[in-house]
Amino acid sequence: MMRDLEMTTSPDDTALHEIARRLDDGAAARDAGTAPIRPALLALREVGLLDDDGTPDPALTARRLMRIGAADLSVGRLWEGHMNALYLAQIHGDAQARAAVQALVADGAILGVWGADGAVPVAPGADGLTLDGSKVFASGLGTVTHAVVTVSSGPQVRLGIVDATDWGRADPAPWQMPGMQATASGHYDLQGTALCCVIWLGDPGVYVTEPHFVGGVWRIAALQVGGALGLLDAAATVLRTRGRLSAPAQMDRLATAVIAAMAASALVTRAALAAVPDAPDAADRAPILSAAARLATEGIALDAIRTVEQSIGLPHFEAGSVTGRKARDLSVYLRQAARDALQTRVGAACFAEGDDLWTYL
Repeated sequence: MMRDLEMTTSPDDTALHEIARRLDDGAAARDAGTAPIRPALLALREVGLLDDDGTPDPALTARRLMRIGAADLSVGRLWEGHMNALYLAQIHGDAQARAAVQALVADGAILGVWGADGAVPVAPGADGLTLDGSKVFASGLGTVTHAVVTVSSGPQVRLGIVDATDWGRADPAPWQMPGMQATASGHYDLQGTALCCVIWLGDPGVYVTEPHFVGGVWRIAALQVGGALGLLDAAATVLRTRGRLSAPAQMDRLATAVIAAMAASALVTRAALAAVPDAPDAADRAPILSAAARLATEGIALDAIRTVEQSIGLPHFEAGSVTGRKARDLSVYLRQAARDALQTRVGAACFAEGDDLWTYL
């Protein structure tokens, strides 16, 4: 697998492609729960990807996210969270916080970003000394060692890094999703966490500043288009094995889907370059381009899922089907929060009276 849609690679990426193949080979076992996901994350450390916040070469980072997303979206999801945490620490943390995070990573920490609140939102408790509340959809339980969490909400929302190695606080049982099982997501209870142990990143409200907030969703878009490419590649492998790949109808469906994915990958790269903090007009352009990329790759991924269902037929839905597993992971990963708000924001920016649509093209 992962042969047909191989992206052009530089010599520096040779190790990454080999790791991607290993991730692809082990994805089924991780999905079934018979193999942990942590070793897969550690494989990324072999090529230095857990030390990189994605800013030195955003175009290369986008391509790498696509490559890992094609191999295993669950691994990609955790890597993107780790990368995002490093980025937030670098952008919003003071010198002491940045040094603390660097020390954690040097010591082998795997980071995550947990934003969704449980029934009791995470906020300082009444005692003024500890946190109340919990996080839901917290990815990487048992793998993530430290998480960037949102504390409070609205204009007072803050970012803080908390130790996440108290597995007694973790509850994976609520994660009853058809896909992304290998992420080991669930609830994490922060009740009683001492405020003095939190590594704070910036002042209240910095989390939602641009181009660091919506401007960063290009990373999600990169994983989505990668997931679509990986699914199409898996379908081509199945069809080739059956001697059906060269059928004109099959080739037409797959070619149409892959051409759309290629086009979307260019938009993702453009969004990644626009989100660099010192890029021209980054605070205005990056959120729109990132949101547009995220929406475009969602549509393309949904089309890829439908294409593969039509091409493979009923065997796609059999237990153990590689395309079925990849499609389930992709369909769950596509369901990010506030999708309609992103679309409205893109439209308002592009078509507002007096604004120039060509700014974003």
